[in-house]
Amino acid sequence: MPQNTMNRMSTLDAEFFFADHDNVPLHMGSVAVFDGPAPAYTDVLRLFESKLPRVPRYRQVVRTVPGQILRPVWADDEHFTIRHQVRHATIPAPGGDEQLRAVAAKLFARRLDLSRPLWEEWLLTGLADGRWAILSKVHHCMADGIGGNDLMTLVFDTDPEASPPVRVKWAPAPGPSLAERAADEVRDAVTRPLRQLTATSGLLHGAKPQDLLDFGRGLGESARRLIEPSAGFLNGPIGPRRRWAWTATSLDELKQIRKVHGGTINDVVLAVITGAFRDLLTERHKLTDGLVVRSLVPVSTRGPDESGVITNLVSAVLANLPVSEPDPLRRLTMIRQQMDSLKHRHQEVSAEILTTMLGLSAPMVLALGAQAVFRAPQPLVQTVTTNVPGPRIPLYVLGRRMTALHPYVPIGNAVRISIAILSYVDTVSFGVTADYDSVPDVDVLIQGIQRGLAELTGACRA
Repeated sequence: MPQNTMNRMSTLDAEFFFADHDNVPLHMGSVAVFDGPAPAYTDVLRLFESKLPRVPRYRQVVRTVPGQILRPVWADDEHFTIRHQVRHATIPAPGGDEQLRAVAAKLFARRLDLSRPLWEEWLLTGLADGRWAILSKVHHCMADGIGGNDLMTLVFDTDPEASPPVRVKWAPAPGPSLAERAADEVRDAVTRPLRQLTATSGLLHGAKPQDLLDFGRGLGESARRLIEPSAGFLNGPIGPRRRWAWTATSLDELKQIRKVHGGTINDVVLAVITGAFRDLLTERHKLTDGLVVRSLVPVSTRGPDESGVITNLVSAVLANLPVSEPDPLRRLTMIRQQMDSLKHRHQEVSAEILTTMLGLSAPMVLALGAQAVFRAPQPLVQTVTTNVPGPRIPLYVLGRRMTALHPYVPIGNAVRISIAILSYVDTVSFGVTADYDSVPDVDVLIQGIQRGLAELTGACRA
């Protein structure tokens, strides 16, 4: 008989769980395109079911109590059925990228059932040239972007000749009783302050006086950046529908731009996105001197020994994208200088400290706080741009090679546009998620990304 386990949710995971609502389903995702022929749905079902022992969280659900007086816990789903998690849909003719994007946008817009395991896989058949795809959705309370890629490498294969694991019988472990959870919450309430303060001090452990001085100066610089005029008119209410589009480039092209002009790959993609937003604001007749588009930029806090850890290990910084600057090379320089300063001043640590300190809150306060932050109107942040290194080796499903991988990242309650950047082997894909009603011109952003890449590549050859 499986043993009862107590698996309490982390603070950051709980924030993402509580913030989810009808207009803001907080799952990440991707569309992986494969060479044909398309497999049978039953074969895909059997494959995923055979891989589940590698990811026990995929058979677990979140257990809460009314009023959120106890922190959410993960528990085995006593009614788990693989057909609830792995679905099938057909792309309408002619099965091109346009039809794939339209179907994917509808599926991504659908909220995950919070009473079931918080993931879905969709087998998408009917693509042109015999191709097919797998659309993946994983709730943000389960994993961050890097954790999501770790999950992909666990479930997909690196060998085209790999045989699916032998399916083994599984029986759910009994979940903790209400009395056991209450006793655990009492024990946690006693020890939590010391553990959280220890964790906070651990973030600063080994910091030199100069590091602390730089951190303080960085806070001042960040405050000054917050008063720069930003494109707050991009913010506003969102609805339940989504637009989703992508464009891709070669990793070598980004590396060449970095080699010639300096900085990091992330600096380059932020500069490209800055140019795309400049085009969008120009198209809308909203571009003015000195204007910035403020972006939340997630920063991984994973250590070298934390690959494959199924949780959120992420912080973030705020970056001002200098959309009013007409020169693409000058935009790249400004981005590079700003990101260098944020890293040198250790500004990503401040967000991590805040999240750690939130762990001191009672579960009900944490739930209310997360809902308020994610649902309240705000003009401060206009977009989210997340850059995640994906698999560097080819992946396979049932012997078919994955030929393309396009990312999806959710938008927030007042943030109408988010952009995810994901690499796979030697290709980098930009996935743009937008509110359906307020961003009918998402193609302007896609074309702007293409133009921004062409501008910086052309500057390398000049």
